[in-house]
Amino acid sequence: MSAAAGARKRGKPASGARAGAGPGKRRRKADSARDRGKSKGGGKMNEETAQEKKLRLAKLYLEQLRQQEDEKAEAREFEEDQVAGRLKEDLLEQRGRLQKSVAKEVQAPAPGDMRVLRGHQLSVTCLVITPDDSAVFSAAKDCSIIKWSVESGRKLHVIPRAKKGAEGQLPGHSSHVLCMAISSDGKYLASGDRSKLILIWEASSCRHLHTFTGHRDAVSGLAFRRGTHQLYSTSHDHSVKVWDVAENSYVETLFGHQDAVAALDALSRECCVTAGGRDGTVRVWKIPEESQLVFYGHQGSIDSIQLINEEHMVSAADDGSLALWGLAKKRPLALRREAHGLRGEPGLEQPFWVSAVAALLNTDLVASGSHSGCVRLWRCGEGFRQLDPLCDIPLVGFVNSLKFSSAGDFLVAGVGQEHRLGRWWRIREARNSVCIIPLRRAPRPPAAGS
Repeated sequence: MSAAAGARKRGKPASGARAGAGPGKRRRKADSARDRGKSKGGGKMNEETAQEKKLRLAKLYLEQLRQQEDEKAEAREFEEDQVAGRLKEDLLEQRGRLQKSVAKEVQAPAPGDMRVLRGHQLSVTCLVITPDDSAVFSAAKDCSIIKWSVESGRKLHVIPRAKKGAEGQLPGHSSHVLCMAISSDGKYLASGDRSKLILIWEASSCRHLHTFTGHRDAVSGLAFRRGTHQLYSTSHDHSVKVWDVAENSYVETLFGHQDAVAALDALSRECCVTAGGRDGTVRVWKIPEESQLVFYGHQGSIDSIQLINEEHMVSAADDGSLALWGLAKKRPLALRREAHGLRGEPGLEQPFWVSAVAALLNTDLVASGSHSGCVRLWRCGEGFRQLDPLCDIPLVGFVNSLKFSSAGDFLVAGVGQEHRLGRWWRIREARNSVCIIPLRRAPRPPAAGS
């Protein structure tokens, strides 16, 4: 056996093979070196990617912080705008110039949504709503007063008619009740009648507290000054009187109207406004100065008046007109003639009397009533210089009184077969009732970008 063969058999490479393995081994070492170099280069690339990731996460975190700060700044700006808006509203309200725009959102209710409360035997003449909108007081020509629950429509209390000259009976009115008022804290209710009397009641229990005498003719208008227990009254004796209900005392009398005064209203300021009936004037009474401002504009008897805010008011007359007033001008800012249309045969048409008005406080929404078969809602234009009809709410009978709830979500109408001051016409198909009219609000369009 040769040496080479013996070496192969023992597993040792032959000398020739050993000589030939040198370059291959060097190649393997070079390949290993290159692989190690690649591994080192790959590690360096992975280390750079990690740094980039850290940088990206840091940038993302900073971006999130910036977004959060921007959102906080927007929230602060929104809150500041809200506060500024509320402060502006409060200032305008104090100055009597606030006019919230709500009329464009109001929609007429469906006929089935109206509720009719029946309990009076004769025409409803006046009504008031408690400050919390939970109850309605109504009075009528049958001399009774009824307290109704707004939620259930049930009678909560009835003050029946009092018989003249009867002794030992419960207190009440013995003649037509023409007007009512409730204090802004809901404590006192005042009612006035054709017998020259003003009765003061505890509103929660309907317990009689006091009777004011002093007017020489029918008491036609009552209003409490907001935030106080000071009561203003007016009468067919041409006068305006001031009372302190908390002290059960008379304060003073103001004169100026030349005819029977038909209605009265007041807000927070120490003044009141009156509708002068056939003397054709609207008057603003400044109580501390004992002075008055006189306004002219209607052609007929001015039977209804309502303050919209401290600087503007709306009035209605039997010539069918509806007028908006500002205290800075002696003439109407806006006047709508034939506000409820015409009645009668062709060539002999006469306008429907506007027998009641109401205004939602500090807004642009006004309501008027007549015996034309509907209650009409109106929108006051910017600056109260325009009066535009919104919609009609069908209602048969004489609408003798109208009141908006404090929140503006319903309107209450006192309806009768006759006008509250006389019996010139009689609508037999009408119901002597209190009607609660819900006011639906149209959904506001979504804000841009929402």
